[in-house]
Amino acid sequence: MKPRDNPITPQGLAALKARYDHLLGKERPEIVEIVSWAAGNGDRSENGDYLYGRKRMREIDRELAHLAKRMKAAKVINPAEQPDRKRVWFGASVTIADEDDHERKLTLVGDDEQDPSNNRIGWSAPIARALRGSEVGDLRTVRLPGGEKEWEVVAISYPEAG
Repeated sequence: MKPRDNPITPQGLAALKARYDHLLGKERPEIVEIVSWAAGNGDRSENGDYLYGRKRMREIDRELAHLAKRMKAAKVINPAEQPDRKRVWFGASVTIADEDDHERKLTLVGDDEQDPSNNRIGWSAPIARALRGSEVGDLRTVRLPGGEKEWEVVAISYPEAG
């Protein structure tokens, strides 16, 4: 996969589209209405509704542009259709253990859908890059800000099709 590719699961792309549609169809029109109303109230330099509304509209427009760019670059990959299930690839759920036998289960997802608190690791994260292509029993070393850490791949699974 080229570095500019944006791998994403079908669910991840649906979430990006839902966010885009919400901003464009609900939040932005509400802010436009508030700004229009506030602009009709006279002096805009000291009008909090007007100033906040304009600021929020810029934030929404910036996020809409970012989402559009990410969706355009998205390459949808369905992990359930992964032919090589013996190795760690996009969408894999991987159980790893460190030197002290502390296990951790991670799922490799697109960078736009990563959520470390739920063990969903972005495809370009250092640990995801280290795990790519590994099999059960492989040892992988990851360079972290606190130093190097080694993990063993204990189990690999993928979602079932259907």
